Amino acid sequence: MLKSFALAAGAATCALALSACQDQASQGGGARDYISAVGSSTVYPFATAAGEKFAEATGNKTPKIDSTGTGGGFERFCQGVGGDTPDISNASRRMKKSEFETCQKNGVKDIVEIQIGIDGIALGEAQRGPGFKLSEEDVYKALAANPYGKPNTAKTWKDVNPALPAVGISVFGPPSTSGTYDAFKELILGKGCDANPEMKALKASDTDKHEAVCTGLRGSPYYVEQGENDNLIISKLDKNPDSLGIFGFSYLDANKDKIKAVPVQGVSPTYDSIADGSYPGSRPLFIYVKKAHVGVVPGLKEYVAEFLKGAGQGGYLAEKGLIVSPKAVSDAANAAATNMTPLDGSVLK
Repeated sequence: MLKSFALAAGAATCALALSACQDQASQGGGARDYISAVGSSTVYPFATAAGEKFAEATGNKTPKIDSTGTGGGFERFCQGVGGDTPDISNASRRMKKSEFETCQKNGVKDIVEIQIGIDGIALGEAQRGPGFKLSEEDVYKALAANPYGKPNTAKTWKDVNPALPAVGISVFGPPSTSGTYDAFKELILGKGCDANPEMKALKASDTDKHEAVCTGLRGSPYYVEQGENDNLIISKLDKNPDSLGIFGFSYLDANKDKIKAVPVQGVSPTYDSIADGSYPGSRPLFIYVKKAHVGVVPGLKEYVAEFLKGAGQGGYLAEKGLIVSPKAVSDAANAAATNMTPLDGSVLK
C-alpha cells in the first residue's frame, strides 16, 4: 500500500493506514499506486475511456475498473476506507438511503456524488426482428410475475396485446445487482403498472404491495438474466431474432449494425429523445468518490476532473453514447468535483 496512507493525518487516514497494513500482511506488501473503481456495466465504457485519457495526460497508471453492477459496486465501496477498498463506485442509478447508511456504519463518512451524464434504458431487437412497438403497459403485462395481482399466463406478445406479433415472450436483461435492472423496473415496468387506475391507487394505500405487484419480474424463459455483460445480450439477440434485450443506450448506439431500437410509448431511444426527457427510459449516471482517499491515492481528483471533461459539451465520451447533462447539472457536478463536497444523505430515498 501507499506509504502516504501511513503518513497522512486524521481519523480517516488512520483507518487507511490500518487497512494498508492489513492488506500488506495478506498480500506480501507493495503499494497501490493506481485508482480502483467498481460498479455499473453501463458506466464502465465511459470510465475506462476516461481512465485511458487520464493515464496519457498524467503519466499515472491506468485505473483498474471492475464491472460488478451498480448494487455490487456499492456493496464493495461501502465496506470501509483503505487501500483494499475501491476509491470510486460507478452507478447507473442514484445511491439508496440504505446503501448510504451502510457506508456510514462502516466508516465511509464523506461520499462525493457526481452526475457524469444521462443514459437511457433501451429496448432493442435484432435487425431482422419483428419490428416491435411497445407501450409501458405492454412491457408490464408481458414481464410482471403477477400483473395486477394475478399470475402471469401470457406466453406470446399477442396474448398481451392483439396488435403485437404472435411470437413467444423472450427478453434478455440485466441481473438484480444491476442499476439498469433497478431503473428498468422504476422507469418502464412501474409506469406500465400505474397505467391501471387501481394500481395507481394501491401505490397510495400500500406501497409494499404495490412494489411487489408492479415491479416483480417473472423468470425464464420470459425474462432471462444475462449477467453484468451487456455485450452478451447483443450477441443473444443476433442468434434469437424474435427476442428483445434491455441495456444502456450506449450499447445500442455502438451496435447499430446488429440491433435496432424498440420504440416505447411511440418514442425511440436516441441521443436527443433521452437528452430532452421525451423518451420514458431516461436516467442519470453517477460516480461516487471517497473523499478520504483524495490526496492519498495518486491522481484520484485528477481522474474525476478528466472524467467530467470527457462528459462535458463536445467531450469525447459522446462518441461512446454518453449524453451530456443539462448545464445546471453539469455545473453542480463540476463544483462537487472541485470542492469534493460530501453528499447530504437526507436527500436519498
